[in-house]
Amino acid sequence: MGDPKQELRELIGQIKVRLEFLRELGVETFDLYPPARAPQAQIVPEREAVPEAQASASQEASTARRAQPDMMTTTARDTSGRAKIDGNIEEESEVMARSKTTKRSATPPPQETLFGEITPKDEASLPRPGETLEDIRRDIDDCTRCPLHKSRTQIVNSEGNPHARLMFVGEAPGADEDAQGHPFVGRAGQLLNKIIEAIGMKREDVFIGNVNRCRPPQNRTPTASEAATCKPFLLREIAVVRPEVIVVLGNTAMQNLLGTKEGITKMRGRFHDFNGIKVMPTFHPAYLLRDPSKKREAWEDMKKVRDYLNGTLKLD
Repeated sequence: MGDPKQELRELIGQIKVRLEFLRELGVETFDLYPPARAPQAQIVPEREAVPEAQASASQEASTARRAQPDMMTTTARDTSGRAKIDGNIEEESEVMARSKTTKRSATPPPQETLFGEITPKDEASLPRPGETLEDIRRDIDDCTRCPLHKSRTQIVNSEGNPHARLMFVGEAPGADEDAQGHPFVGRAGQLLNKIIEAIGMKREDVFIGNVNRCRPPQNRTPTASEAATCKPFLLREIAVVRPEVIVVLGNTAMQNLLGTKEGITKMRGRFHDFNGIKVMPTFHPAYLLRDPSKKREAWEDMKKVRDYLNGTLKLD
């Protein structure tokens, strides 16, 4: 039997590490007894209505997904209220068969999608029924659609749990991300990991990406044209993952995703609606590293996200 005193010392050490996470976020006090979690049935966010036949196909696809929980190829949601965007899974084989080099002589007409009207530059940017995250990556391929490809080291695709309840969206990769090929792996990414842990989750529980997948030279802000070229791929990922909450990090990412000209200081601190998905704007971790005084506000934002996902925050 182990030494009780040694076990107690180890437990105290773990608690100290946890409290250090919170201290770095600017937290000085917290509730000793958090409110009880509401029943699961009460926390499922509203979704857009799904036709009866489509819902049936979604349920069948959900059953198949639970039998083969592949991180990158699963195409359906479970039956807990997260409906798959389109039940027509049979079209997936047709999508995969299309040539990536096919060119159209004219720009496709605008198409009504889950995210409104999108006029892409090429067919690869159009949302497709029943597609997977792997399909989207296949369409992106070795992208040369905008000038950012000329200076990048590699494309930095979104990654994480394809069935995540929580998604983080940033602006664009930085130097560390460009070198390693993964989003949020530098100092800002380390702070983001601590924020995720502070709300009781792990990085592998969430889905993380950026509006742009190529690092802009000298980390400049992506132009409107560069963002517009890459944004449709992010919208397609959102359609596949279908998170309950998106935390959008920083001013540029927020304006691109929500289509607003308002600043982050005015938009943060409250949920916004994005086609049935709750969006919480907050400060980018890189900004928090430059101005630690803003960590307290970011922590307040993240507590609302945590409480909403736990069912203890009710929205009107």
